[in-house]
Amino acid sequence: MTLAQLLAARAAELPGRDLLRMPGRTLTFADFDREVNRLANGLLAAGVRPGEMVGVMLPNCPEFALLWLALLRIGAVEAPVNTAFRGPGLAHLLDLCGCRLLVVDEAFLPGLAEVRSGLSRLERVVTRGELGELRGAPTDPGVRVAETDVAQIFFTSGTTGPSKACLFDHRYAVRQAELFVAGEGIRADDVLYNPFPLFHIDASVLTLGPAIVAGCTAALGERFSASNFWDEIREVGATVFDYMGATLTMLWKQPPRADDTDNPVRLGWGVPMPEFAAGFEERFRLRLVEGYGMTDCGVPAYQPLGEPRRPGSCGRVVPPYQVEIAADGEILVRSEEPGLLALGYQGMPEATAEAFRGGWFHTGDFGRLDPDGWLYFLGRKKDAIRRRGENISAFEIEQVVESHPAVLQAAAFGVPSELMEEEVKICAVLRPGFSLSEPDLAAWCSRLMARHMVPRYIELLPSLPLTPTEKVEKYRLREAGVTPNTWDAEAVKA
Repeated sequence: MTLAQLLAARAAELPGRDLLRMPGRTLTFADFDREVNRLANGLLAAGVRPGEMVGVMLPNCPEFALLWLALLRIGAVEAPVNTAFRGPGLAHLLDLCGCRLLVVDEAFLPGLAEVRSGLSRLERVVTRGELGELRGAPTDPGVRVAETDVAQIFFTSGTTGPSKACLFDHRYAVRQAELFVAGEGIRADDVLYNPFPLFHIDASVLTLGPAIVAGCTAALGERFSASNFWDEIREVGATVFDYMGATLTMLWKQPPRADDTDNPVRLGWGVPMPEFAAGFEERFRLRLVEGYGMTDCGVPAYQPLGEPRRPGSCGRVVPPYQVEIAADGEILVRSEEPGLLALGYQGMPEATAEAFRGGWFHTGDFGRLDPDGWLYFLGRKKDAIRRRGENISAFEIEQVVESHPAVLQAAAFGVPSELMEEEVKICAVLRPGFSLSEPDLAAWCSRLMARHMVPRYIELLPSLPLTPTEKVEKYRLREAGVTPNTWDAEAVKA
């Protein structure tokens, strides 16, 4: 069954049970299924065809969740766009999926207007406020959809080049949700809380998906807030929550409160597992677990709930996945069952062939396996920066910086952050005869980049260290780190 078909089955079995809780609105399984049908019929009447890619640029809201399932129900392909993107990055993502229709929140219209003239295939833009005009009959539209049909695109962050569009069929969301339910021991009375965007698999495939599969409740926040996190947890009655990046660090650094243990959570899942995990568990009376995965290949490793953590390990490989370590230490993944990995990258046959060569997906991560099948993540081969839960493409940062008229060359890389993971630093060389201040370059980046990509540190250099083939020796820049000549945006704010 597809996820949309499972939704219909759950609505028949559990019509009055809450499926989705969001600020200001709660939808039962029956309510949600009915609204999905209305939107699905409206999309068909508007000319959306099975197999057609539809762009979605919405914040976390009930309409986003409903639109995802409505597109699945009529066999269209959902292409959710990171709402922080703008400028060349946004144009690249929209061109990659080639959508005729884009559903967008009114807040993102100015950014869309900047690139609209260059989008040759985009014919119609529907705002969030106009979605009500697409509502049709509340009955199933009757479109035949096979589980092997392409269902959705998830955009990667890009690591050594522009972002790629991972193609998935309908099996991916269902099977990833089923593996999640089994791996995390999800129960029918659970409330799964996720404050991260629905354009990530964490909130969609690994939160709303498992709620449909298990017949429990998904609670989606509008955004992560360290100061309001526990209040939201209590308000929605969450028993399980997702963490990523520096979120646990932010929660841990909040001043202790007398009611820290007064929460309904039993389990927190995500990456990375911090060194203070045991203290966090004791303070908030819950359990933290880790796993290993990425959009392209799903989640091939979970921490067994019945066993203690193994320091440094992100869990044990679960069937039907197989994991091997290549001669150079790279983690390789494949599955005995189709549909658990990406079908390939939209419009990028060479990238697809390279990533899936030899029958294995090459993750670009270094790791090791112990004799019991526990996987240990040792670092990234890819030229990526991990900042606050986001994998950021150094290539895309460099593209924007080098688009400034005064910049000759730039290198972006990560430097250690006090919040775990990394902060973004760029080193730039100016064109002869040009002048540019660090604050002005930062302002340029803020205008043309997603917020999480904007560099905290900027250093202007007379030249960059190069190899004989004119490639930047980034390891030298990383070794230098933050120097006395580095401009720091946070220091300026202070």
